[in-house]
Amino acid sequence: MNGRDLVRSMKAVSWARTAQRLRAVRASWRRRRADSAGLVRRGPQRARVPGAVVGADPAPGGGTVRFARSGLRIMVTVSGAVFWGWDGADPLPSYGVAGTCPAPDPRAVLEPDKDGGWRVVSERATVAVSRHGAVTLCTPGGVLLRRDLPPRWWGPESGAEARWVQRSQVPADARFFGLGGRASGPRLREGTYVLWNTDPGGSFGPQDDPLSLTMPVQVVVADAGTHLVFHDSTWNGAVTLREGREGAGSGHDRPGTCELRMEGGPLRCWVVVGTPARVLHTWTQLTGAPAVPPSWALGHHHARWGFGSEQEVRRVVAGYKERDLPLDAVHLDIDHLAAHQVFTVDRERFPSLPRLAEELREDGVRLVSIVDPAVRAERGNAVYDAGRAVDAFVRDAAGRLVRGVVWPGESAFPDFTAEGVRKWWGGLYEERLAQGFSGFWHDMNEPVSFSAFGDPSLPLSARHALEGRGGDHREAHNVYGLCMARAGFEGLRELQPQERPFVFSRSGWVGMQRYAGSWSGDVATGWPGLRASLSLVIGLGLCGVPYSGPDVGGFDGDPSPELYLRWFQLGAYMPLFRTHSALRAGRREPWTFGDEVVGHARVALDERRRLLPYFMTLAHLARRTGAPYVRPLWWGAPEDRGLRDCEDAFLLGECLLVAPVLDAGVVRRPVRLPRGRWYDTVTGERFEGPGVVSVDAPLSRVPVLARAGALFPVRGADGGVALEVWAPAPGDTGGGVVVADAGDGWEEPETTRYRVRWAQGRVVVEADGEESGGAVPYPVRVRGL
Repeated sequence: MNGRDLVRSMKAVSWARTAQRLRAVRASWRRRRADSAGLVRRGPQRARVPGAVVGADPAPGGGTVRFARSGLRIMVTVSGAVFWGWDGADPLPSYGVAGTCPAPDPRAVLEPDKDGGWRVVSERATVAVSRHGAVTLCTPGGVLLRRDLPPRWWGPESGAEARWVQRSQVPADARFFGLGGRASGPRLREGTYVLWNTDPGGSFGPQDDPLSLTMPVQVVVADAGTHLVFHDSTWNGAVTLREGREGAGSGHDRPGTCELRMEGGPLRCWVVVGTPARVLHTWTQLTGAPAVPPSWALGHHHARWGFGSEQEVRRVVAGYKERDLPLDAVHLDIDHLAAHQVFTVDRERFPSLPRLAEELREDGVRLVSIVDPAVRAERGNAVYDAGRAVDAFVRDAAGRLVRGVVWPGESAFPDFTAEGVRKWWGGLYEERLAQGFSGFWHDMNEPVSFSAFGDPSLPLSARHALEGRGGDHREAHNVYGLCMARAGFEGLRELQPQERPFVFSRSGWVGMQRYAGSWSGDVATGWPGLRASLSLVIGLGLCGVPYSGPDVGGFDGDPSPELYLRWFQLGAYMPLFRTHSALRAGRREPWTFGDEVVGHARVALDERRRLLPYFMTLAHLARRTGAPYVRPLWWGAPEDRGLRDCEDAFLLGECLLVAPVLDAGVVRRPVRLPRGRWYDTVTGERFEGPGVVSVDAPLSRVPVLARAGALFPVRGADGGVALEVWAPAPGDTGGGVVVADAGDGWEEPETTRYRVRWAQGRVVVEADGEESGGAVPYPVRVRGL
């Protein structure tokens, strides 16, 4: 961007922001008036509890336990997931559950328990219900995993508007994870976490909560085992966690506690028990398989709010090419749109966008477009007029169009909870494809309406279709981004049936992995923001969203060369590897930080390119098994308490342990190792776990350790696939999985499992399966000898 373009952009933003502030004040008052007229005020309400048990009705997979003032339905599915719902709550309809409800397990039977209660025994867990409504989840051996105390309701005798609270206890040694994207740490500390997707209104850090993607999903890890619990209500709520304390003996332990308060929705939950791998596998079967991104989306992306023109895009791409820095995608922010209006192009700044896209694609670089849900509410705007023609926009309780204020100005909002609206919106991506875009970045979809006071979103009384059931924004808010992602994904599948869509979204809810990945949002520039970036990716992966990543360098401000480089090195091992920054922030091209940073960034980019076959394998394995690419260190050893508390390193698949540098001035750092032998992938130095070791972390790289016996695909010297093998310890074996790249379509790729073992003093690699006959079709490099 030249000086004149920069001055023009700054002036435009200054005037726009002044006008937006005035509009935001008016919109805030409009929202308050709409809610005053459209919401029924709750009067005094008496709390209800289930009362005493009065009987039970067995059914396949479990049955219903009847109480004096309520009923509890329990069902164990064939996959091992356990459902229970109070007050007649059924598993469906649900935005989180994919497709139809899983079939019940006929082997699970509701039977009388001691002290007048009931229980259901299944292969993976036992669910016991006390005579006053406490629900206890135990391992098949009878070890406590979770105890839900009898719930309480306030409100009508039945219906979605009843508020409720559920208090639970977990073992004293348990640690909490999940709840969507949380910046405070992969391990959730004591405190209250809000369940309401929220734009923080600026750059955020570890202390900020809630953020754009919240989920009522907890993963609890204890000595007794791992379990995931999903409270299936889309309403606003809050989770208050308190860690347990272990005393001198088991009788003096203080259990960990969780209190969940919801403003409405059914009181129902799903619980999955097992190893972390089994839990995520079952969770994926329940909520849907993650979409596999096209191969190019696993490369390096460069974005900026404020490229300003085609010439600037070409200059940045040329800068990467001149310095031999790999680049796979460029993202265009709202400044490429005409007056910030969705599905438009500023023809003055981007006069020949399709030609630009074609030229970049010839050099292996794809264009990705931002897509915001807000549509400028102005006659003559083609999208607005088309939306009004099909009644696509959200209305208030009186039937008037709901208007908010976003970047285009006064805006209307499509109701993505209506199937017809999703289909209409999905068809609009044809314009983006015609401009040459290959991928799509959903932003501002909490949804955001700029606000001078109050919640920066739509009125709570705004009406939504909710798949024909009808309801208001209190129920629809948290799934707005999820439904927008579905609209884009399904529209692109229809428009380009031969290619896998690439969509990632700032906001969403349970099950969004079916359609999209995510990114951190506007994380603040600084070392705390770098640490928060890792927390968000790990947390989302444990909630079933395996593809995500941060804004490398932070969204705002000017990172130091050291901070930028360490963020860049972390990003190279994240599923979504993208630099990005705000309009007023410093540049994020590596060469703006000096020649030393360029050299080290090239090393990170080359290693990312070398590992692309491994990332593609991890993407397909995530679809089949639910296992995230980025995993906490305790993934394979949840019984190791030291690993549960480790938040500054992660596993990349089964094979690699990445220990990023998250603090200034660090050139050597401690790394906590899981059990087994590990190798430094650069020096070849050997370490034995479990335990803590000290590893070199010069500016040129971050420590990456390979598990002994690991086998994974990499890009070979000839550009094809090769196998990297790390020697197992003497007497041990190893192996790995390779999913061949079948292109960016829907063809099911070939998957092969390989064994690694010692034979006659050398490491032997063999393919599993009778058809292969043990032959290995790729070059093999054995390391660690």
